[in-house]
Amino acid sequence: METVTLLLIALALAMDAFAVALAAGVVLHPVSKRQLFRLGFHFGLFQGLMPICGWLAGLSVQHMISAYDHWIAFGLLSFVGGKMIHEAFHDDGEKQKTDPTRGATMVMLSVATSIDALAVGLSLAMIGVNIWTPALVIAITASTLTVAGMLLGGRIGMIWGKRVEVTGGVVLLAIGLKILVEHLG
Repeated sequence: METVTLLLIALALAMDAFAVALAAGVVLHPVSKRQLFRLGFHFGLFQGLMPICGWLAGLSVQHMISAYDHWIAFGLLSFVGGKMIHEAFHDDGEKQKTDPTRGATMVMLSVATSIDALAVGLSLAMIGVNIWTPALVIAITASTLTVAGMLLGGRIGMIWGKRVEVTGGVVLLAIGLKILVEHLG
């Protein structure tokens, strides 16, 4: 596989992770180094492992996965985005916001942003590409863009506050809807 093609694939796959990280940075402002590491590591890990899983699965499960992967991504992103919007409007001052870099929320976001990478792995298996280098490049790219998105989101959040938090939730909903429309259309 050509280097330019591989980099374009990695960048395309990392765009959802970047957008989600941007929203997470808005929610968390200021963003700690631990949060940067956690989300960057997990998004990179899932983005790198999903193509390997897709590649290993090969053609035998492609039809089963493609039938509902878009619904899973849509559901997970809608849940987290809706929760962000709800928290922005119902902040009582005492309630602590959900940290998207911890627990089930982080796992849901990691899965939701990496499902497309599973399909890429399936595609690479079909054309006979060795998966190990592409998986590593995809993981590093996703991790890097996740950290950049969180840092940028943290700065935006400090300036514009709750309006941007609501926008972040809407962005997650829009990404979920985009995935759904692309697969249904």
